[in-house]
Amino acid sequence: MKRQRVLFSILVTVCSLFILYAIIKNYLVDPDASGFLSHKTGLKRELSLPVWLNVLYVHVAFACLTMATGLLNFSNRIFRQSRRFHRINGYVYLVSVFLVVLTSGYLAPYSTGGKISSIGFNALNLIWPFLTVMAVIWIRKKQIDRHRNWMIRSYAFCFTNLSIHLLASLFQYGLGFDYAVSYTIGIYGSIILLLAIPEVLIRSLFPVGKTIHP
Repeated sequence: MKRQRVLFSILVTVCSLFILYAIIKNYLVDPDASGFLSHKTGLKRELSLPVWLNVLYVHVAFACLTMATGLLNFSNRIFRQSRRFHRINGYVYLVSVFLVVLTSGYLAPYSTGGKISSIGFNALNLIWPFLTVMAVIWIRKKQIDRHRNWMIRSYAFCFTNLSIHLLASLFQYGLGFDYAVSYTIGIYGSIILLLAIPEVLIRSLFPVGKTIHP
């Protein structure tokens, strides 16, 4: 239990900092996304900047909301105090995930790295809703342990953007790869990491036979 509290405290810190960074960067420091767009070359589709930016703003807003609502629902204190809030907040998380995926579907064809990157994002847009819907299915069946595990798997994908840019930076600055190649590696590397890390956490934090009592 102590280890879980420590991990949750770390998660709160990381999420708070990342949400703050995303808001400041995308809405205040670089609202035109000029830094990010400077890496986009050889696009197969013409990019309508006003539309693209508006979709990006919606995408970022709901990505931040998804991260925040998911985090709140991992709080045992909130769960004990108000299961109604936990349930409503969970549905806000569900809707937010689908809105992030929907906007990502529009942004994907303009991905840095071209078609192969776009395919990676489309794969992410299938995986994340699937994991989230599975969590809903299990809670509707009153299977709390399975719901929790699928929520951990789903929530991991809130860190897609962070994971992609960390991996891209590693390959670009650490190994000398071209930015577009590094970004593409970051996309596929993130899929692998964000599927693997939750399994490690679930098995270490909740060994077989350890249950959550309603």
